[in-house]
Amino acid sequence: MLLLAATLAVACGKDDGPEAPRTAEQTLLMYFPWSGNLTDAFANNIEDMKEAIGPGIPSECRILVFFMENTASGRLFELVRKGGEVQEKELAAYKDPAVTTAEGIAAILGDAVRLAPARRYGMTIGSHGMAWIPADAGRGAEDGRRYGFRPEREYWEQTDGAGHPLTRWFGGTADAWKTEIATLRTAIEAAGIHLEFILFDDCYMASVEVAYELRRVADHLIASTCEVMYHGFPYDRMGRHLLGAVDYEAVCDEFHDFYSSYEFPYGTISVTNCNELEALAAVMKRINDVSDAGAVDPAELQALDGYTLTRFFDLGDYVRHLCSDEALYSTFAEQLERCVPASCRRHTPCYFSGTGSRIYPIRTYSGITVSDPSDSPMTATKEQTAWWQATH
Repeated sequence: MLLLAATLAVACGKDDGPEAPRTAEQTLLMYFPWSGNLTDAFANNIEDMKEAIGPGIPSECRILVFFMENTASGRLFELVRKGGEVQEKELAAYKDPAVTTAEGIAAILGDAVRLAPARRYGMTIGSHGMAWIPADAGRGAEDGRRYGFRPEREYWEQTDGAGHPLTRWFGGTADAWKTEIATLRTAIEAAGIHLEFILFDDCYMASVEVAYELRRVADHLIASTCEVMYHGFPYDRMGRHLLGAVDYEAVCDEFHDFYSSYEFPYGTISVTNCNELEALAAVMKRINDVSDAGAVDPAELQALDGYTLTRFFDLGDYVRHLCSDEALYSTFAEQLERCVPASCRRHTPCYFSGTGSRIYPIRTYSGITVSDPSDSPMTATKEQTAWWQATH
Protein backbone atom coordinates (compact mmCIF):
# COMPACT_ATOMS: atom_id res chain seq x y z
CA MET A 1 0.00 0.00 0.00
CA LEU A 2 1.23 3.47 -0.84
CA LEU A 3 0.43 6.63 1.08
CA LEU A 4 -1.40 9.68 -0.19
CA ALA A 5 -2.98 12.59 1.63
CA ALA A 6 -6.21 14.28 0.72
CA THR A 7 -5.72 17.80 -0.65
CA LEU A 8 -6.45 18.69 -4.26
CA ALA A 9 -6.84 22.06 -5.95
CA VAL A 10 -7.78 22.68 -9.53
CA ALA A 11 -7.07 25.98 -11.20
CA CYS A 12 -8.21 27.44 -14.46
CA GLY A 13 -10.07 30.62 -15.21
CA LYS A 14 -10.83 33.17 -17.93
CA ASP A 15 -10.29 36.92 -18.00
CA ASP A 16 -13.08 39.51 -18.30
CA GLY A 17 -15.11 38.97 -21.45
CA PRO A 18 -17.19 36.14 -22.89
CA GLU A 19 -17.88 32.94 -20.99
CA ALA A 20 -15.15 30.31 -20.91
CA PRO A 21 -15.12 27.99 -23.94
CA ARG A 22 -17.10 24.79 -23.77
CA THR A 23 -13.84 22.85 -23.84
CA ALA A 24 -10.87 24.84 -22.58
CA GLU A 25 -7.31 24.21 -23.63
CA GLN A 26 -6.26 23.64 -20.00
CA THR A 27 -7.90 23.25 -16.60
CA LEU A 28 -5.79 23.47 -13.46
CA LEU A 29 -7.25 21.94 -10.31
CA MET A 30 -5.88 23.03 -6.93
CA TYR A 31 -6.83 20.39 -4.37
CA PHE A 32 -6.74 21.22 -0.64
CA PRO A 33 -8.32 18.48 1.53
CA TRP A 34 -8.45 18.69 5.30
CA SER A 35 -4.94 18.68 6.75
CA GLY A 36 -5.33 19.40 10.44
CA ASN A 37 -3.07 22.43 10.74
CA LEU A 38 -2.44 23.88 7.27
CA THR A 39 -5.75 25.65 6.62
CA ASP A 40 -4.30 29.15 6.94
CA ALA A 41 -1.40 28.20 4.67
CA PHE A 42 -3.83 26.89 2.04
CA ALA A 43 -5.84 30.11 2.19
CA ASN A 44 -2.61 32.04 1.59
CA ASN A 45 -1.72 29.72 -1.31
CA ILE A 46 -5.05 30.54 -2.96
CA GLU A 47 -4.51 34.27 -2.44
CA ASP A 48 -1.03 33.93 -3.94
CA MET A 49 -2.49 32.25 -7.02
CA LYS A 50 -4.97 35.10 -7.32
CA GLU A 51 -2.03 37.51 -7.30
CA ALA A 52 -0.28 35.48 -9.99
CA ILE A 53 -3.27 35.70 -12.33
CA GLY A 54 -4.26 39.25 -11.38
CA PRO A 55 -2.77 40.71 -14.59
CA GLY A 56 -4.80 38.21 -16.61
CA ILE A 57 -5.57 34.53 -17.03
CA PRO A 58 -4.24 32.93 -20.22
CA SER A 59 -6.90 32.52 -22.87
CA GLU A 60 -8.80 29.25 -22.72
CA CYS A 61 -7.37 28.36 -19.33
CA ARG A 62 -9.48 27.73 -16.24
CA ILE A 63 -8.49 27.48 -12.58
CA LEU A 64 -10.60 25.46 -10.13
CA VAL A 65 -10.03 25.03 -6.40
CA PHE A 66 -11.30 22.35 -4.04
CA PHE A 67 -10.86 23.53 -0.45
CA MET A 68 -11.84 22.00 2.89
CA GLU A 69 -11.80 24.64 5.62
CA ASN A 70 -13.11 22.14 8.20
CA THR A 71 -13.65 18.40 8.56
CA ALA A 72 -17.33 18.46 7.61
CA SER A 73 -17.49 20.32 4.32
CA GLY A 74 -15.66 21.33 1.18
CA ARG A 75 -16.33 23.60 -1.76
CA LEU A 76 -15.33 23.73 -5.40
CA PHE A 77 -14.91 27.18 -6.92
CA GLU A 78 -13.34 28.82 -9.94
CA LEU A 79 -10.94 31.74 -9.92
CA VAL A 80 -12.29 34.30 -12.39
CA ARG A 81 -11.59 37.94 -13.15
CA LYS A 82 -14.50 40.35 -12.73
CA GLY A 83 -14.12 44.10 -12.90
CA GLY A 84 -10.34 43.83 -12.79
CA GLU A 85 -10.35 41.66 -9.64
CA VAL A 86 -9.91 37.93 -9.18
CA GLN A 87 -13.00 36.48 -7.53
CA GLU A 88 -14.20 33.05 -6.41
CA LYS A 89 -17.11 31.68 -8.42
CA GLU A 90 -18.83 28.93 -6.44
CA LEU A 91 -19.40 25.73 -8.43
CA ALA A 92 -20.24 22.99 -5.92
CA ALA A 93 -20.52 22.30 -2.20
CA TYR A 94 -19.72 19.02 -0.43
CA LYS A 95 -20.91 17.65 2.89
CA ASP A 96 -18.47 15.22 4.49
CA PRO A 97 -16.47 14.69 1.28
CA ALA A 98 -14.75 11.29 1.21
CA VAL A 99 -11.29 12.57 0.37
CA THR A 100 -9.49 9.40 1.48
CA THR A 101 -11.36 7.03 -0.86
CA ALA A 102 -10.97 6.52 -4.59
CA GLU A 103 -14.70 7.00 -5.07
CA GLY A 104 -14.73 10.27 -3.15
CA ILE A 105 -11.71 11.76 -4.90
CA ALA A 106 -12.97 10.56 -8.29
CA ALA A 107 -16.28 12.32 -7.64
CA ILE A 108 -14.50 15.63 -7.02
CA LEU A 109 -12.32 15.15 -10.10
CA GLY A 110 -15.42 14.22 -12.10
CA ASP A 111 -17.14 17.45 -11.05
CA ALA A 112 -14.09 19.45 -12.11
CA VAL A 113 -14.05 17.75 -15.52
CA ARG A 114 -17.78 18.23 -15.99
CA LEU A 115 -17.75 21.89 -14.96
CA ALA A 116 -14.50 22.82 -16.69
CA PRO A 117 -13.81 20.34 -19.51
CA ALA A 118 -10.41 20.75 -21.14
CA ARG A 119 -7.95 19.17 -23.53
CA ARG A 120 -5.26 19.16 -20.82
CA TYR A 121 -5.48 18.88 -17.03
CA GLY A 122 -3.01 19.75 -14.30
CA MET A 123 -3.37 19.34 -10.56
CA THR A 124 -1.76 20.71 -7.43
CA ILE A 125 -2.15 18.89 -4.12
CA GLY A 126 -1.57 20.80 -0.91
CA SER A 127 -1.24 18.90 2.34
CA HIS A 128 1.19 17.00 4.53
CA GLY A 129 3.13 14.09 2.97
CA MET A 130 5.27 11.04 3.69
CA ALA A 131 6.13 9.72 0.22
CA TRP A 132 4.98 6.12 -0.22
CA ILE A 133 4.84 5.14 3.48
CA PRO A 134 1.52 3.35 4.17
CA ALA A 135 -1.19 5.31 5.95
CA ASP A 136 -1.36 2.71 8.72
CA ALA A 137 2.41 2.50 9.39
CA GLY A 138 3.06 2.78 13.16
CA ARG A 139 1.72 5.95 14.71
CA GLY A 140 1.88 6.57 18.44
CA ALA A 141 2.68 4.29 21.38
CA GLU A 142 0.12 1.59 20.55
CA ASP A 143 1.27 1.33 16.95
CA GLY A 144 4.87 1.44 18.14
CA ARG A 145 4.30 -1.68 20.21
CA ARG A 146 2.56 -3.32 17.26
CA TYR A 147 5.48 -2.57 14.94
CA GLY A 148 8.07 -3.39 17.61
CA PHE A 149 9.77 0.00 17.92
CA ARG A 150 9.56 3.25 19.83
CA PRO A 151 8.07 5.75 17.37
CA GLU A 152 9.90 8.98 16.69
CA ARG A 153 8.14 12.27 16.97
CA GLU A 154 6.95 13.17 13.48
CA TYR A 155 7.73 16.53 11.95
CA TRP A 156 4.10 17.72 11.96
CA GLU A 157 4.02 17.28 15.76
CA GLN A 158 6.25 20.33 16.16
CA THR A 159 4.38 23.48 17.19
CA ASP A 160 4.89 27.21 16.82
CA GLY A 161 4.71 27.43 20.58
CA ALA A 162 7.90 25.39 20.78
CA GLY A 163 9.64 27.90 18.55
CA HIS A 164 9.99 25.53 15.60
CA PRO A 165 9.14 26.49 12.00
CA LEU A 166 6.36 24.30 10.62
CA THR A 167 6.61 22.09 7.54
CA ARG A 168 4.07 20.11 5.50
CA TRP A 169 2.98 16.47 5.02
CA PHE A 170 0.70 14.76 2.49
CA GLY A 171 -2.69 14.28 4.03
CA GLY A 172 -3.90 15.13 7.51
CA THR A 173 -2.13 14.72 10.80
CA ALA A 174 -4.75 12.21 11.97
CA ASP A 175 -4.96 8.71 10.50
CA ALA A 176 -8.56 9.31 9.38
CA TRP A 177 -7.33 11.92 6.89
CA LYS A 178 -4.45 10.01 5.30
CA THR A 179 -4.84 8.64 1.79
CA GLU A 180 -2.86 5.96 -0.02
CA ILE A 181 -1.00 6.88 -3.22
CA ALA A 182 -2.64 3.92 -4.95
CA THR A 183 -6.01 5.41 -3.98
CA LEU A 184 -5.13 8.63 -5.80
CA ARG A 185 -4.06 6.64 -8.86
CA THR A 186 -7.32 4.69 -8.85
CA ALA A 187 -9.33 7.91 -8.47
CA ILE A 188 -7.64 9.56 -11.45
CA GLU A 189 -8.23 6.45 -13.55
CA ALA A 190 -11.88 6.31 -12.47
CA ALA A 191 -12.35 9.97 -13.43
CA GLY A 192 -11.20 9.07 -16.93
CA ILE A 193 -8.47 11.70 -17.19
CA HIS A 194 -4.72 11.79 -17.70
CA LEU A 195 -2.87 14.62 -15.97
CA GLU A 196 -0.20 16.70 -17.64
CA PHE A 197 1.32 17.16 -14.22
CA ILE A 198 0.72 16.67 -10.51
CA LEU A 199 2.39 19.21 -8.25
CA PHE A 200 2.75 17.87 -4.71
CA ASP A 201 2.94 20.82 -2.33
CA ASP A 202 3.72 18.35 0.44
CA CYS A 203 6.78 16.92 2.17
CA TYR A 204 8.85 14.04 0.77
CA MET A 205 6.80 13.39 -2.38
CA ALA A 206 9.69 13.45 -4.90
CA SER A 207 10.06 9.71 -4.33
CA VAL A 208 10.69 7.10 -7.01
CA GLU A 209 8.17 4.81 -5.33
CA VAL A 210 5.50 7.52 -5.56
CA ALA A 211 6.37 8.44 -9.14
CA TYR A 212 6.36 4.83 -10.31
CA GLU A 213 2.91 4.24 -8.79
CA LEU A 214 1.54 7.28 -10.65
CA ARG A 215 3.45 6.81 -13.91
CA ARG A 216 0.38 5.88 -15.97
CA VAL A 217 -1.92 8.69 -14.78
CA ALA A 218 0.44 11.69 -15.04
CA ASP A 219 3.21 12.80 -17.38
CA HIS A 220 5.16 14.82 -14.82
CA LEU A 221 5.47 15.10 -11.05
CA ILE A 222 6.64 18.35 -9.47
CA ALA A 223 7.65 17.76 -5.86
CA SER A 224 10.21 18.05 -3.06
CA THR A 225 12.55 15.33 -1.83
CA CYS A 226 12.50 16.83 1.66
CA GLU A 227 10.10 18.67 3.93
CA VAL A 228 8.32 21.70 2.48
CA MET A 229 8.14 24.72 4.74
CA TYR A 230 4.68 25.76 6.00
CA HIS A 231 4.48 28.55 3.40
CA GLY A 232 4.40 25.97 0.62
CA PHE A 233 5.12 26.67 -3.03
CA PRO A 234 5.29 30.39 -3.97
CA TYR A 235 2.28 30.47 -6.31
CA ASP A 236 2.42 34.25 -6.64
CA ARG A 237 5.76 33.81 -8.41
CA MET A 238 5.41 30.46 -10.15
CA GLY A 239 1.64 30.16 -10.67
CA ARG A 240 1.71 31.71 -14.14
CA HIS A 241 4.24 29.08 -15.26
CA LEU A 242 1.71 26.31 -14.56
CA LEU A 243 -0.81 27.83 -16.99
CA GLY A 244 -0.81 27.54 -20.75
CA ALA A 245 2.43 25.98 -21.98
CA VAL A 246 3.82 24.67 -18.68
CA ASP A 247 7.38 25.92 -18.05
CA TYR A 248 8.82 23.35 -15.64
CA GLU A 249 12.25 24.93 -15.50
CA ALA A 250 10.76 28.32 -14.60
CA VAL A 251 8.67 26.69 -11.85
CA CYS A 252 11.84 25.24 -10.33
CA ASP A 253 13.75 28.51 -10.69
CA GLU A 254 11.01 30.53 -8.99
CA PHE A 255 10.80 28.02 -6.14
CA HIS A 256 14.56 28.08 -5.65
CA ASP A 257 14.80 31.87 -5.85
CA PHE A 258 12.04 32.25 -3.27
CA TYR A 259 13.49 29.82 -0.74
CA SER A 260 17.05 31.06 -1.22
CA SER A 261 16.00 34.37 0.35
CA TYR A 262 13.15 33.16 2.60
CA GLU A 263 13.40 33.54 6.39
CA PHE A 264 13.78 29.75 6.51
CA PRO A 265 16.07 29.23 3.48
CA TYR A 266 15.47 25.53 2.92
CA GLY A 267 13.91 24.06 -0.18
CA THR A 268 14.31 21.23 -2.69
CA ILE A 269 12.35 20.74 -5.90
CA SER A 270 12.47 18.55 -8.99
CA VAL A 271 10.37 17.46 -11.95
CA THR A 272 10.09 13.77 -12.77
CA ASN A 273 9.22 12.69 -16.32
CA CYS A 274 6.96 9.72 -15.62
CA ASN A 275 7.29 8.46 -19.19
CA GLU A 276 10.93 7.56 -18.46
CA LEU A 277 10.29 5.60 -15.26
CA GLU A 278 9.85 2.14 -16.73
CA ALA A 279 13.18 2.42 -18.54
CA LEU A 280 14.74 3.57 -15.25
CA ALA A 281 13.26 0.56 -13.46
CA ALA A 282 14.63 -1.78 -16.12
CA VAL A 283 18.22 -0.63 -15.66
CA MET A 284 17.76 -0.56 -11.87
CA LYS A 285 16.76 -4.21 -11.99
CA ARG A 286 19.91 -5.04 -13.95
CA ILE A 287 21.96 -3.31 -11.26
CA ASN A 288 20.17 -5.09 -8.40
CA ASP A 289 20.66 -8.43 -10.13
CA VAL A 290 24.47 -8.10 -10.08
CA SER A 291 25.03 -5.99 -6.95
CA ASP A 292 25.26 -6.64 -3.22
CA ALA A 293 22.94 -4.19 -1.49
CA GLY A 294 24.20 -5.44 1.88
CA ALA A 295 27.61 -3.98 1.12
CA VAL A 296 26.22 -0.43 1.02
CA ASP A 297 26.57 1.47 4.28
CA PRO A 298 23.52 3.74 4.72
CA ALA A 299 25.61 6.07 6.89
CA GLU A 300 27.67 6.99 3.81
CA LEU A 301 24.65 7.95 1.72
CA GLN A 302 22.94 11.31 1.23
CA ALA A 303 19.95 11.20 3.55
CA LEU A 304 17.08 13.57 2.76
CA ASP A 305 15.03 13.38 5.95
CA GLY A 306 15.70 13.97 9.65
CA TYR A 307 14.78 10.62 11.15
CA THR A 308 17.14 8.62 13.36
CA LEU A 309 16.81 5.73 10.93
CA THR A 310 16.66 7.34 7.49
CA ARG A 311 13.58 6.63 5.39
CA PHE A 312 14.49 8.48 2.19
CA PHE A 313 17.91 8.47 0.48
CA ASP A 314 19.04 10.24 -2.66
CA LEU A 315 18.52 7.70 -5.46
CA GLY A 316 21.50 8.78 -7.54
CA ASP A 317 23.86 8.60 -4.55
CA TYR A 318 22.57 5.17 -3.56
CA VAL A 319 23.16 3.69 -7.00
CA ARG A 320 26.61 5.31 -7.19
CA HIS A 321 27.55 3.35 -4.03
CA LEU A 322 25.71 0.18 -5.08
CA CYS A 323 26.86 -0.34 -8.66
CA SER A 324 30.51 -1.26 -9.27
CA ASP A 325 30.05 -1.86 -13.01
CA GLU A 326 31.02 1.50 -14.51
CA ALA A 327 29.35 0.84 -17.88
CA LEU A 328 26.12 -0.21 -16.18
CA TYR A 329 26.25 2.76 -13.83
CA SER A 330 26.75 5.09 -16.80
CA THR A 331 23.61 3.62 -18.40
CA PHE A 332 21.71 4.27 -15.19
CA ALA A 333 23.01 7.84 -14.84
CA GLU A 334 22.00 8.65 -18.41
CA GLN A 335 18.50 7.30 -17.86
CA LEU A 336 18.17 9.11 -14.53
CA GLU A 337 19.02 12.35 -16.33
CA ARG A 338 16.19 11.69 -18.80
CA CYS A 339 13.85 10.91 -15.93
CA VAL A 340 14.80 13.80 -13.60
CA PRO A 341 16.70 16.30 -15.79
CA ALA A 342 19.27 18.59 -14.20
CA SER A 343 17.49 21.58 -15.77
CA CYS A 344 14.50 20.86 -13.49
CA ARG A 345 16.03 20.13 -10.13
CA ARG A 346 17.09 22.75 -7.59
CA HIS A 347 18.05 22.85 -3.94
CA THR A 348 19.31 25.22 -1.29
CA PRO A 349 22.63 24.31 0.40
CA CYS A 350 20.79 22.67 3.30
CA TYR A 351 17.41 21.16 4.09
CA PHE A 352 15.39 21.45 7.29
CA SER A 353 13.55 18.71 9.17
CA GLY A 354 10.92 19.38 11.80
CA THR A 355 11.88 16.07 13.40
CA GLY A 356 14.30 17.41 15.97
CA SER A 357 14.12 20.82 14.27
CA ARG A 358 17.55 20.40 12.65
CA ILE A 359 19.34 21.56 9.50
CA TYR A 360 21.26 19.12 7.28
CA PRO A 361 23.71 19.77 4.41
CA ILE A 362 23.05 18.59 0.84
CA ARG A 363 26.28 17.36 -0.75
CA THR A 364 24.75 15.54 -3.72
CA TYR A 365 21.27 15.75 -5.21
CA SER A 366 19.61 13.78 -8.00
CA GLY A 367 16.13 15.19 -7.35
CA ILE A 368 14.44 11.92 -6.34
CA THR A 369 14.60 9.59 -3.33
CA VAL A 370 14.44 5.84 -2.74
CA SER A 371 13.87 3.76 0.39
CA ASP A 372 15.71 0.59 -0.74
CA PRO A 373 18.63 0.90 1.74
CA SER A 374 16.44 2.05 4.66
CA ASP A 375 16.48 0.05 7.92
CA SER A 376 13.61 2.03 9.42
CA PRO A 377 10.62 0.01 10.66
CA MET A 378 8.48 2.62 8.88
CA THR A 379 9.77 1.32 5.52
CA ALA A 380 9.31 -2.36 6.38
CA THR A 381 6.71 -2.81 3.63
CA LYS A 382 8.85 -1.32 0.83
CA GLU A 383 8.99 -4.71 -0.90
CA GLN A 384 5.25 -4.36 -1.54
CA THR A 385 5.69 -1.21 -3.64
CA ALA A 386 5.40 -1.41 -7.41
CA TRP A 387 8.90 0.09 -7.72
CA TRP A 388 10.51 -2.63 -5.62
CA GLN A 389 8.69 -5.39 -7.45
CA ALA A 390 9.76 -3.96 -10.81
CA THR A 391 13.41 -3.64 -9.78
CA HIS A 392 14.11 -6.81 -7.80
